[in-house]
Amino acid sequence: MAMIPATLLLEERAALAMNAVVGLADDDQDGIPFFSANLLARPARLEHGDWDYGSSHGRLTDAILLARQMTGSKDWEPGWDAVADRYRQTLLALLGADGLTYRREHPRGHWKANANLIDQRATLLALTTTVVATGDPVARAAADRQVAALKRIAIKERDVWFYPASEYTAAGWPSSNAVDLHLAPDPASFSGRLIMPLLRYHQATGNPDALELCEWFARLVVDKSGVFLPDGSFNAARVFRSGHFHTRVGTLEGLARLARHTGDHGLTQFVRRSYDWVLTQATGFGWTPGDLADQRYEHETCSLVDLIGLGATLAGSGLTEYWPVVERFVRNHLAASQLLDVSWVESASDRSGDVPGWRTQVDVGERVLGAFCGYGAPNDYVSDVPLGRGHTNDVQACCVGSGVRGLFWAWNSVVTGDRSVARVNLLLSRAHRFVDVLSHLPVEGKVELLVNEPVEELRVRVPDWAGYARLTLRRDGGAHDGADDGERTGAERIWAPDGYLSIPRPRPGERIVVTFPMAARTTTELAAGNEFRTGWRGDDVVAIDPPGRSRPMYGDRPEHAGGLRDYEIHRPETEWSW
Repeated sequence: MAMIPATLLLEERAALAMNAVVGLADDDQDGIPFFSANLLARPARLEHGDWDYGSSHGRLTDAILLARQMTGSKDWEPGWDAVADRYRQTLLALLGADGLTYRREHPRGHWKANANLIDQRATLLALTTTVVATGDPVARAAADRQVAALKRIAIKERDVWFYPASEYTAAGWPSSNAVDLHLAPDPASFSGRLIMPLLRYHQATGNPDALELCEWFARLVVDKSGVFLPDGSFNAARVFRSGHFHTRVGTLEGLARLARHTGDHGLTQFVRRSYDWVLTQATGFGWTPGDLADQRYEHETCSLVDLIGLGATLAGSGLTEYWPVVERFVRNHLAASQLLDVSWVESASDRSGDVPGWRTQVDVGERVLGAFCGYGAPNDYVSDVPLGRGHTNDVQACCVGSGVRGLFWAWNSVVTGDRSVARVNLLLSRAHRFVDVLSHLPVEGKVELLVNEPVEELRVRVPDWAGYARLTLRRDGGAHDGADDGERTGAERIWAPDGYLSIPRPRPGERIVVTFPMAARTTTELAAGNEFRTGWRGDDVVAIDPPGRSRPMYGDRPEHAGGLRDYEIHRPETEWSW
């Protein structure tokens, strides 16, 4: 084991989230996961719903693969692999002969066995991650069939392709009139959010239909739909689901990736304009409204993860000013939105109140430990306010899966680049083939870099608030020429043109220590018209007033306690990205 700072460790959080990922499985339903949890109920309860199928299986299978890459399956409990395999088998079994994923009817459910377009996105996400992670030919064949089906069912006209309804049926689209009159539902929900997995699948396999769909959907969203207004804001019209943040930002993330893939700088600027507007609606620590209407008081972890992925995509495209945004959101609302304590959740002692195959009240808290909030407040895991829709779901399977994806996106972005120039973009701990990053933030302004492989230049992003005149850099050990040994201050010429700290020719075995003063500040954050006075230490929120009531998110956070601990950080044999 090795001594590392006892600060936020993303791979550890991913392992913890696995408890909730597998804990949602319902043995009474052959492992079909529960979708939602009400933790304020006495006793608390887990319930099924219409998102149990392609959506939940896709999200959770995706999360399992990402967590496995981050952790190497370290700290996994016996039986988790069996649940993961059952999720994967059901994911494939839900795919119909036509290539689309179909929901199963339930005697207590209100839905039919249709192919919902949101389910298609989550299923393709999981199949693509499977192909990227394992090269599984079964998953690839299934994804090829699904992409072909998504192309086949699209209504194709000279200047636009679209889906005329939210659900496709075994008999085709439910209304020919919707086709004739172009009565398409929200193109961000049902077309735009498909761009991200479609593009990644094309990049992984070369599938031409996947890229063609991306380009047509981008044209639909950007040029035809009016989802995004000229100033980048969201169209709040009811027909577009009242400006729903998750679908909007998820669409923008896919568009940003497509822009980078095709070299379309105009599309990048389109996305950037909207992202900058979105940031005016979010708090500085990452809370977002659910939409522009009744859900505006409810934050979905899914939306936050979209913001993290979009920020990382833009920053990776050269707009490095968005890395601080990503770091703040990960350190704060993503980490704080994970359920680390369930002592406040009251579960039933027996199954007398259960409805087998539909609802359970037993071991609810234990089963969702590690989950990310489904609908949360800026200062509380639970959104329970007399505004909008009031109290709804505290846990949702989609947000559990998305939370792990957010952890992965950040973990995958800590170190990027190649042997020519390797960059440390986020000051979070992780092990990487080029350099291990050990972050002491926010306890102290100290980052240790342990070099594993030689690179021509190592660049390290230093926070704007760090006070560069008091920054110090020390290089110890390693088989280099010694010209840069010893301590250097921020006043010397140690900066790269992109604003990063430049460390030339680090060598294997070298230990580089960067230190800088920590800054404390207080801001007033506005969330859906409500003010929250927020205390910061560096990029971490250390206090919020007013505090939460049910399960406060900010205050005594474990990653702020300081000290060291024994932990062997996982370094993957192969790096792969999304």
